Amino acid sequence: MHFTITARLVDIATEQIYPVELTVDHGLIQSIKKVSVKEASALPFLTPGFVDAHVHIESSMLVPSEFARLAVVHGTVGTVSDPHEIANVCGLAGVWFMIENGHSVPFKFNFGAPSCVPATVFETAGAVLNAADVDLLLARKEIKYLSEMMNFPGVLNQDPEVMAKITSAQKHQKPVDGHAPGLRGDLAAQYISAGISTDHECFTAEEALEKLLLGMKILIREGSAAKNFEALVGLMNDYSGQMMFCSDDKHPNSLVSGHINQLCARAVAAGVAVFKVLKTACINPVLHYGLEIGMLKIGDPADFILLEDLQDFKVLQTYINGELVAANGETRIKSQPVDPINNFSCLKTVSEDFAFPAAISSAEKQKVLVIEALDGQLITNKFKTELIVKQGFIQPDLKKDILKICVVNRYRQAPVAKGFIKNFGLKSGALASSVAHDSHNIVVVGADDESICKAVNMIISTQGGISCAGSDFEEILPLPVAGLMSVNDGYQVAEAYTGIDARAKQIGSKLSAPFMTLSFMALLVIPHLKLSDLGLFDGDKFELLEA
Repeated sequence: MHFTITARLVDIATEQIYPVELTVDHGLIQSIKKVSVKEASALPFLTPGFVDAHVHIESSMLVPSEFARLAVVHGTVGTVSDPHEIANVCGLAGVWFMIENGHSVPFKFNFGAPSCVPATVFETAGAVLNAADVDLLLARKEIKYLSEMMNFPGVLNQDPEVMAKITSAQKHQKPVDGHAPGLRGDLAAQYISAGISTDHECFTAEEALEKLLLGMKILIREGSAAKNFEALVGLMNDYSGQMMFCSDDKHPNSLVSGHINQLCARAVAAGVAVFKVLKTACINPVLHYGLEIGMLKIGDPADFILLEDLQDFKVLQTYINGELVAANGETRIKSQPVDPINNFSCLKTVSEDFAFPAAISSAEKQKVLVIEALDGQLITNKFKTELIVKQGFIQPDLKKDILKICVVNRYRQAPVAKGFIKNFGLKSGALASSVAHDSHNIVVVGADDESICKAVNMIISTQGGISCAGSDFEEILPLPVAGLMSVNDGYQVAEAYTGIDARAKQIGSKLSAPFMTLSFMALLVIPHLKLSDLGLFDGDKFELLEA
């Protein structure tokens, strides 16, 4: 295909904007010529496409081909994607599924080799990827990097298996992504010196600056649960060459609303120069990971976007390899057939499975450790409180917003892990999800055991999903692909998610994204207190707590 476009080129390298005639031939940029145009101000702006520098596609509840259909509307042409979630469920077969499905559409997915499957030894996952498996993946051309090394204690203690994975990445000359929330000082320096090149977990500017000065690339994350943009955007003024944008985890309704384009608009509104913003959004990920994504140079793949303005970043058209994939707010990528892959093997529960026995059955109260969920954060707080004991079982306290949280092993029959949690706000009913980072067992929060049981059993019946249940209602969004993703049209999934999210808020949740927050309550590698299928976990001491 051969065509030309006249537009105002936003030249990021020279920090100039001028009219050009761009010629595309057979998917490549053949020429870029400056032109003189009378009504230049009427022309759209021409920039490279946006790249999400760290995203778990699975968290959108969409298979890659459907994620692409929604993302291109917002000018995203590629992602740096960690298939860690499906790998924890289905192993190597899950990684191959993501790559194969991604290849079915015109979009530039760049997958990494998951470094932590399972994420820890303190939970039950569906698979294990050892150093040999990781080396096999890294040898593949389509695997661009070693995904986030969440086991930072393993790096600091030079665990042989962890170091073998890092050595493999270095052998294949591929970067290593980091994950070290709150790691500071000498420990951060030691972690970085092991070869870790990025971190997307910084939640204060002080932590991010410290890591930038140590040579790390810092990703500004703004997803459906973790939101660190406001804390870090100011650093872009001085360190735009070392920064990128990412969503990490983004639910489908959020992806319908916008993507990296929204972060560009917010950064410009915050006073960051547009050229620094576009360098962060379009150029830095391509250079750091060696991506085959065009940067608007002659001979590059014709991956670019046309924008109406450089304030709101309204995307008019998106091109990938010279193909128009989105125009005027509508995707041109067609849905692809999906053959689900899964790993689910547990029987339905009964309400008695979720009863929490007191240490002393005759006691009237018992002091318990409580997880405190924080809206917009993956970290949690922890505190102790006294709860009432009835007939030998500890009860939640709805007046204090202390609910029960449980994790059900989805891979085999096992006792239910139980705890208590604050800030979900439910006045009745329960929420459950088989999206439960990182091992993706079933996590549930509820006001009573009957609703908890009902919500869990709906998920078991559909072999995956998110559910909301009460005494007089049941709702579920089935996720038959690894218990993480739907097989349906992305816009339909977004609409269904919006509906069940609204139901969760109707029964009391004040969280901005209750299901996203729920999915991180079993994520052990983020402090401070979480619950795995094996019990309560102290993220600071990195150990299970005694029951």
